[in-house]
Amino acid sequence: MAVQVEIWTDINCPFCYLGKRRFEEALAEFPHRDAVQVVHKSFELDPTLPHGHSDAVVPHIAEKYGISEAQAAANERGIAAQAEAMGLTYRTDGRDFGSSFDMHRLLHWALELGRQEALLDALYAANFADDAPLFGDTERLVQVAVGAGFDDTQVRAVLADPDAYAEAVRADEREATRLGANGVPFFVLDRKYGVSGAQPSEVFAQALAKAWSDHAPELEIVAEGDACGPEGCALPEKG
Repeated sequence: MAVQVEIWTDINCPFCYLGKRRFEEALAEFPHRDAVQVVHKSFELDPTLPHGHSDAVVPHIAEKYGISEAQAAANERGIAAQAEAMGLTYRTDGRDFGSSFDMHRLLHWALELGRQEALLDALYAANFADDAPLFGDTERLVQVAVGAGFDDTQVRAVLADPDAYAEAVRADEREATRLGANGVPFFVLDRKYGVSGAQPSEVFAQALAKAWSDHAPELEIVAEGDACGPEGCALPEKG
């Protein structure tokens, strides 16, 4: 018996960064973890962003929510506090956002190589922990992938072909729509149980146990929480 976990995420999404760690904490304690198969799926928060787009995160948040840049910066610090509580580095100043389509194409390529997790972790670290901006620069993306152990020539070949894995990305996004995902992270276990948002690790542990022992005829959302969607990311509650 095996449990398949599909996780729809976007590199732009801070709650995907947090949710991945919380899921991993639950999986590490799951007694049947060796029988759990994890696949990461593509979800662009803004598929309309043009190739090469890059802009600062804090002014973008301020404009999107109609708040001041000081308030937007405070919201970033709130997310950083959540990240740091889990041992994750979260840089609050100087981050950018942009089109993640090429990153998703590379993640599908890495999946074929059996090394998707390594590339995803490298992309998250580059976006949320590193000082250098990530988006809008092909050379930066190549640098991140090569730093994660991927071949320079092969990475460049995938990026140079705009059709490579493009349909795989679009198929993931259509699938997310069919399953009712309107934000990420979105976790689907055995196509029976769904967990929406960066839930506490205890919620993921319960979902894993339920998927292991139970069977349901259709997808059931067992929890919903902080997530990023087309209208933006949920703002952290003020302490």
